Amino acid sequence: MRKSKFYWALSDGWTMSQRSLKHIFREPESLLMAIGLPVAIMVMFVYVFGGAIQTGTEYVNYVVPGVIITCAGFGSSLIAISVTQDMVGGLFERLRSMPLLPSSLMVGHVTGGFIRNAIATTVIFFVALLIGFQPNAGFIDWLGVIGLLSLFMFSLNWFFVAIGLITKSVETANAATFPMLFLPYVSSAFVPTETMPTWLHAFAENQPMTPLIETLRGLLIGTPIGNNAWLTILWFGSLLVLSFIISVAIFKRKKKE
Repeated sequence: MRKSKFYWALSDGWTMSQRSLKHIFREPESLLMAIGLPVAIMVMFVYVFGGAIQTGTEYVNYVVPGVIITCAGFGSSLIAISVTQDMVGGLFERLRSMPLLPSSLMVGHVTGGFIRNAIATTVIFFVALLIGFQPNAGFIDWLGVIGLLSLFMFSLNWFFVAIGLITKSVETANAATFPMLFLPYVSSAFVPTETMPTWLHAFAENQPMTPLIETLRGLLIGTPIGNNAWLTILWFGSLLVLSFIISVAIFKRKKKE
C-alpha cells in the first residue's frame, strides 16, 4: 500500500527529531548550559540582589517567571547554531541525495529544542521550589502555564530556525541570538518596570516579554493579569506564524540554489 506524503512528512520529521534528541543526550553540554545558566541567575538575584529589591511580594516568587523565560530563550537560541552547523557542514546537501524530506531537518530541530527546553524548565521549577518558591496555582492555572510556555518555546524555536538558515557561520548565528535573549532583562522579569527611567519604562512595558511574564506571574502566584494573557497570545502567536512562513520560504529558496 502506497503511503501518503503526509505520512512520510511525519515519519521523516520524527526521524530527524530522534537525531536531535540523540545529540542532546550524547552531548549533554547544551542541556547542562540551558539549566545551569538560569539556575545561577536565579540564585544570584534571590540571594545577592533580592534583599534590596522591593516587589510587594517575596522576591523568589516574583523572579521565577522571568528566570523560566530566560531559561527557555537560551535553550531555543542553541537551535540557530545547530541549524547553521547543518547548513554549512554539508548535511543539507547530503539529505538531497537520500530518500528523506530535507524540510524534516527543521522539524527535527524544533521538536528536539522543545523537549530540551521542557526538561530544563522542569528542573528550574524544582530548584525554585527548593529555594523557597511557593506557587498557589490551581489545575487550570497550571494548564495555562504549560500552554503559554509551549507557545513561547515553539515561536522562539521557529524564529531561531529562521536565524540559523539566514546566517553563514556559527559565530554569526550565535551573535544574532543576543537581541532576543537580552529582552527579559529590560522587562518586568527581575525588577518592577516602574523603577526604570521613563524612556526605558515605556519600552519595558510594551515589549513582548513583559505581558508573558505578568501572565505567568498571575497564574502562578495570583497577581493581576489584566489583558496581558491576550497580548501574550497575540505577540507569540504572530511570531510563530511569521517565523514558520519565513523559515519555509528561506528553505525553499536554498533548495533551488
